[in-house]
Amino acid sequence: MNKIWDFIAENPMAAVIAGGEIGFWVAILAGLVARYPLKLKRTGVALLLLTPVIDLVVLVATVIDLRDGATANFVHGLAAVYLGFSVVFGHSMIKWADVRFAHRFAGGPPPPPKPRGREKLRAEWRDWFKCVLACGLAAGVLLLLIVMAGGTAQVDPLWGWLPRLGVVTAIWFATGPLWQELSPKDKVGEGVRR
Repeated sequence: MNKIWDFIAENPMAAVIAGGEIGFWVAILAGLVARYPLKLKRTGVALLLLTPVIDLVVLVATVIDLRDGATANFVHGLAAVYLGFSVVFGHSMIKWADVRFAHRFAGGPPPPPKPRGREKLRAEWRDWFKCVLACGLAAGVLLLLIVMAGGTAQVDPLWGWLPRLGVVTAIWFATGPLWQELSPKDKVGEGVRR
């Protein structure tokens, strides 16, 4: 336990990112509880709208930390990646949770079945393009942080994140659309049922 506290003391941005991720899910859960079981629709929407504010807080804290002279490290890069993926995938995660909450607590329709066959392939391509967009956004934030932080030695760890983003997109491609494209098909062109 002491190692965790030592790590947070040495890397306060880690606490900001963890708090941002926890805050993201707490805002979603609180918004959905307010919206459905408590029937407070406006309050629910307001709580759900906090999710981009949380992303903004993580970004601002990262910029302030670097502008105050902190040496960039792995955690600062992680903040940029967190921001990119949260912005791009946040809406779909909220939508996924909303459908399930509406079904469970408000008599809404059941969640749609998982796509199969060609529809599954289209979904994999759509998610991969979202991954590319998230990585592009993260790369843009990284470059912004590099420019704002200044000195080359101070920002070397941020440059190291750019190839990692390439690896993420390559792995996502291989395990998503490529895997689905190469999966065995049954007679009607649908993916084999698992």
